[in-house]
Amino acid sequence: MSLRMLVLAGATLLLGACVEAPPVEPADDTSAQAAAGRSVMVATPARAAPSAEAATPAQQPQAAPALKAPEQQTGGRGYRHRLVEADPPFQVQPVATLSEPWAMVFLPDGRLLVTQKGGQLRLVNVASGNIGTIAGVPAVAYGGQGGLGDVILHPQFASNRRIYLSYIERSGSNYGAVVVRAQLTLDASGGGSLSNVERVWEQVPKLGGQGHFSHRLAFDGSQKLWITSGDRQAFDPAQDMTGNLGKILRLNDDGSVPADNPFAAQGGIAAQVWTLGHRNPLGIAFDAQGRLWSHEMGPAGGDELNLILRGRNYGWPLVSNGNHYDGTPIPNHDTRPDLEAPKAWWTPVIAPAGMIIYSGNLFPTFRGDAFIGGLASQALVRVRFNDTSAAEFRRYPMGRRIREVEQGPDGAIWLLEDASNGRLLKLVPPA
Repeated sequence: MSLRMLVLAGATLLLGACVEAPPVEPADDTSAQAAAGRSVMVATPARAAPSAEAATPAQQPQAAPALKAPEQQTGGRGYRHRLVEADPPFQVQPVATLSEPWAMVFLPDGRLLVTQKGGQLRLVNVASGNIGTIAGVPAVAYGGQGGLGDVILHPQFASNRRIYLSYIERSGSNYGAVVVRAQLTLDASGGGSLSNVERVWEQVPKLGGQGHFSHRLAFDGSQKLWITSGDRQAFDPAQDMTGNLGKILRLNDDGSVPADNPFAAQGGIAAQVWTLGHRNPLGIAFDAQGRLWSHEMGPAGGDELNLILRGRNYGWPLVSNGNHYDGTPIPNHDTRPDLEAPKAWWTPVIAPAGMIIYSGNLFPTFRGDAFIGGLASQALVRVRFNDTSAAEFRRYPMGRRIREVEQGPDGAIWLLEDASNGRLLKLVPPA
């Protein structure tokens, strides 16, 4: 090949990285939430049983959702340009197998804390695959969507050894999420224990049923603790400021309320609230600019990715891009411009769970993109941002429900499968 032809070929590759291309929209996995399109019908929301998240038989829809007039099936306004990268851009390495793993976080020594929904906290040596146990976890109420949930480290973990756990507790016939902090001590046998366990936060009120707890956790750069709290399949509490259901909360690391929270002047439970009108937010992450993003499960259609803005109302159950499970339509987001609309949405649903916004160096073309686990979609969903706009960019079929996504210290991406024999997977660049 002549030098002139080599130069032209290289220029073509560079231009290809900037060419607009249509969004990739592989078919969603069959699920209780699968529904297509939009409707112009406006009606008062019915109180029908929701959730694509492993619902019990009583929670399944009684009738197929009403179809809505065609609109964007995957909504959003982010970049959709081609990238010069391998296809697929990673290879999958199984590392360990756990029982219903739910969340994970890396320790400074490279080992991994993993929660199991049944109530166990595991310590995984990712180099050897050995799995130890951390004793001292509070008793959890396991069932439905409930059990042991998220785990994160305090920003000053190296000096205070504090971790934070979320889990479900039972009071009589009612249930609610709780967040505690504790000190972690590791032992020489590959396990450890918790001590000085302190309650930091709880859902108010506790309700019957075992769905839509959410209880995802994150710390920001100012050491503020963020908690997602689902609507508990009760709809109206998401708009009720006397409780903290259907909200995203912002607290100090000890559970006290920051004086600059948007509703602090109201006092009580309302003071905890940063945003309201959420359904079942199961992923939360900060981008490089310090902006908070959260995704949540919609009803029959209308899973959402939201940019979380101080004091805003995100509309549930007043508006949605989906229908109720019994087919009753819900007014579209554009009927209520006073309520915050999602930056991206999915119909058919992906049933999102877990999320990172990638910041590593192992995958240079991933930097700044969000990666969301898909339960019903059994996929890893990649979202690309354009400032505060977002849209699905690619979807990688994984063959199993993906519960959690985490970025490793070396920039690898780690996944947890949602299963009784759920695998811990490491994604690395192709050989």
